[in-house]
Amino acid sequence: MSNSLNAFCRRIGHTFGDETLLELALTHRSFGGRNNERLEFLGDSIVNFVIAEALFQRFPQAREGQLSRLRARLVKGQTLAELAREMEFGECLRLGSGEMKSGGHRRESILADAVEAIIGAIYLDAGMDVVRDRVLNWYANRLENISLQDTQKDPKTRLQEFLQSRQAALPRYEVVCVKGEAHAQTFTVECYIDLLAEHTTGKGPSRRHAEQQAAEEALSYLEKSPGDKS
Repeated sequence: MSNSLNAFCRRIGHTFGDETLLELALTHRSFGGRNNERLEFLGDSIVNFVIAEALFQRFPQAREGQLSRLRARLVKGQTLAELAREMEFGECLRLGSGEMKSGGHRRESILADAVEAIIGAIYLDAGMDVVRDRVLNWYANRLENISLQDTQKDPKTRLQEFLQSRQAALPRYEVVCVKGEAHAQTFTVECYIDLLAEHTTGKGPSRRHAEQQAAEEALSYLEKSPGDKS
């Protein structure tokens, strides 16, 4: 095993008995040949189960909807990509030349998929107890700091419910600008609501992020409105 992969194993806290699993887990489909998509499929199920189990034990009084929202927050692509950056996954990924040139080793979706693939590979290499221990170790700080207050619905959902409760028309979102290279784009979205004289604007690394920001701004105006008695 190369020095870089040895260092990677130390960062994730697992030394592979079967090194081919490690290599496969770090191989993106752009590299050609066998890739990590099947391991990603397996790891996705495992991380969802492990985090669900941890939340179930940590919050015995939480309702199903609250647990679901907490789990979604912890296993979404953005969080998985954060874990990948913390453990420096990017430098060990095997990418095709096109992905390498376009900055694929920094792309959120590729990093998130690689984390799931590594989880699947650790499970095949060492079993459920070991992979559970690794996942909980990686998530330790996030699990320690999360609370039921974090189960509040996202801004777009809250805005929609706010408008529906007042029998108002639903918001309309429009992408007005996309800047930057494919791996580092910034989206600008405008949100139009009949109850507001002017549109609100959001910016973010994805259309979804920008829409959420625009919805958050719209909510802040609506909730300050004199006509709002909620």
